[in-house]
Amino acid sequence: MPRPKLEVADIFRAYGDTYRCENAGHLNLPQLKVMSAIETCRTAALGGHVATCNKCGHEHIAYNSCRNRHCPKCQGATARDWMQARMEDLLPVEYFHVVFTLPAEIAQIAYWNKAAVYGLLFKTSAQTLLTIAADPKHLGARIGMTGVLHTWGSAMTHHPHVHVIVPGGGVSPDGTGWIACRSGFFLPVKVLSRLFRRLFLEGLMRLHRTGKLRFFGDLGGLAEPDAFATRLAPLRKTDWVVIVPEARLRHDAKPPFGGPEAVLAYLSRYTHRVAISNHRLLSADEGTVAFRWKDYRIKRGDRMKVMRLPTDEFIRRFLIHVLPPGFHRIRHAGFLANGIRRDRIEKIRRLLDAAPEPAQTSDEGTSDGNDERHAKQSCPKCGDAMVIIETFLRSQTPKSRAPPWEDAA
Repeated sequence: MPRPKLEVADIFRAYGDTYRCENAGHLNLPQLKVMSAIETCRTAALGGHVATCNKCGHEHIAYNSCRNRHCPKCQGATARDWMQARMEDLLPVEYFHVVFTLPAEIAQIAYWNKAAVYGLLFKTSAQTLLTIAADPKHLGARIGMTGVLHTWGSAMTHHPHVHVIVPGGGVSPDGTGWIACRSGFFLPVKVLSRLFRRLFLEGLMRLHRTGKLRFFGDLGGLAEPDAFATRLAPLRKTDWVVIVPEARLRHDAKPPFGGPEAVLAYLSRYTHRVAISNHRLLSADEGTVAFRWKDYRIKRGDRMKVMRLPTDEFIRRFLIHVLPPGFHRIRHAGFLANGIRRDRIEKIRRLLDAAPEPAQTSDEGTSDGNDERHAKQSCPKCGDAMVIIETFLRSQTPKSRAPPWEDAA
């Protein structure tokens, strides 16, 4: 994919200082760090190296990446490394995609209590799937899953939801067999929705009782227990959104997915997204930023539209999706939980009589960063291997006068 003509970094570099000055005291430290990281990503400020071609002598400069999880430029390589690390976890079964979404009234509370409410969203979505799957009336098995938190809609508004990818089956209660779900059907959505609603509201009430929620502005009155209970009462009777956007994902040799890489590629579209990709940006100036967005309210026809926001509003919307420090936006549960995953996967493969395919063996030489990727780039002139001939540290100037590497990731 060619490098986009406009990037979030360009907007931050051009208008970030003004935004910081006008909003001094209203930006937290993580947001300021994200702005700084994106502004300096793949610039001389972070250092880099000079590479040359053994065959034709072509040289280029590759600057280091910021590796910030909110940076649009850094997510492609991070997703590829993550996919490689997860390759060994795939099973020869159907995979299902389930989405748990918070109502708008809860999203307002989550806005001021990100760590607590997002954590509760992860916990209750996993608990819902584990509970219903374990019920003999439905599947009667112990399942595993990977959940990914998104906090945005297509227009970068605050819209917290969790994408969950689940293998289509689980281990029997006695651990002696694999119980597969019906082909093309995992669990009933209405049953999931009702349990998810109950578990989440119960958890939210516990957070309030233990003083782990804070309220500001128009929500200040919710600090009172009675007011908070009144706020939640209507939500106990409404339908909460739990959807299955893809009926099933297969990773056998049949279309539409052609192998384990296809399942992981599908999942990586969700695991390493940020609020907006650089390729959706159309234009930016001091007054307005224009970008493409998808209007999901349109049921038929072209959903893609162009949105124009004031530049400061665009920056504000991007920054509201900065996660609290140390918060994990990708989590595993059930037999895919960290610490037990490897042993459980091996046991399930024995139950399925399915050894891992060669393509599912992880490459121990995979880099844990994306800067080494530049050293492995082929020469853009002749296609031969590039060799590093010089490295330079932060804010240093390389001796070479080679042009910067145009990263296509």
